[in-house]
Amino acid sequence: DVIAGQGTIAMEILRQHEGPIDAIFVPIGGGGLIAGIASYVKSLHPEIRIVGVEPEDAASMHDSLLAGERVTLDRVGVFADGVAVKRVGEETFRLARKYVDEIVLVSTDETCAAMQDIFEDTRSIVEPAGGLAVAGLKKWLDRNAARSGGAFVTINCGANMNFDRLRHVAERADLGQHREALYAVEIPEKPGSFRQFCAVLGDRSVTEFNYRYADGKAAHIFLGIALRHGRDEQQRLHRDIADAGFPVVDMSDNEMAKLHVRYMVGGAVPGLQDEHLFRIEFPERPGALLRFLTAIGDRWNISLFHYRNHGSDYGRVLVGIQIPPDTKAEFLAHLPGIGFEFVEETDNPAYRMFLRS
Repeated sequence: DVIAGQGTIAMEILRQHEGPIDAIFVPIGGGGLIAGIASYVKSLHPEIRIVGVEPEDAASMHDSLLAGERVTLDRVGVFADGVAVKRVGEETFRLARKYVDEIVLVSTDETCAAMQDIFEDTRSIVEPAGGLAVAGLKKWLDRNAARSGGAFVTINCGANMNFDRLRHVAERADLGQHREALYAVEIPEKPGSFRQFCAVLGDRSVTEFNYRYADGKAAHIFLGIALRHGRDEQQRLHRDIADAGFPVVDMSDNEMAKLHVRYMVGGAVPGLQDEHLFRIEFPERPGALLRFLTAIGDRWNISLFHYRNHGSDYGRVLVGIQIPPDTKAEFLAHLPGIGFEFVEETDNPAYRMFLRS
């Protein structure tokens, strides 16, 4: 009954839209919405393409269709919490296999960019799950440019948005729109090199510039650049910087750099030994930090800690811990027991360039 009720959305679309429709883009959580829409549309107009959209970190329907059976994800991202589902429904999966043509996966940055598009076009604010369909449409059209002249429908659903989260959305939207790129650059620590580097940037607008003296030989720069021509300009600028003789790493897709390092550039601690870096997700609830510190215990020293509240259900923490080589195996065996999701970032180039001596 719930699936049938959601199918009435498709009935309204077909009644209200004049002329043929090429494709309908639908967000997927448990699958009820797309199951209802696809069932109705395909029964009347099988030529209309039904495209599901899921976050890259909550791709339960995508992975299930790929496997040919329902799968349960170990974990899901919670930014788009309205579709954060580890396992899709049995009946919704059956209908999706029968009627859904494809699924597009989108990143957090792409979702934020779509939320900005919706706001600028309609002056309405959707939650991340509500922006998925527009993000999927944009990504699909990038891959199918020859079909860009068609008629496409997106389902924009959900306005469960708090004001704090808007800060995170605004920060990431320009990256998702390819209107900003982030680079880590090394320049020689000698007179004239800074001016030479700026000459490579030309008249581009600098959105962020973090500089830190590293040693007598080199300086490290964390750089944000506004883009006028999207990904092509991003790649071209990367080549221009490298061709000018400056080692450069594109940080635009580096999650740790975007969440933490861009706010931490300040140099490393000389002589710090045996530091390992971890990115950890904390539930945003009282006592979570104390629980983490208690779980770590007093065997290992915390040498770095960075946290920013992004207005979502999970806080992102970057923590450095000094782990002597003879206790690393013990620590890595201990870490899963703390109860939080974690990713080791010790080899991340942003850490190597800006935070480690």
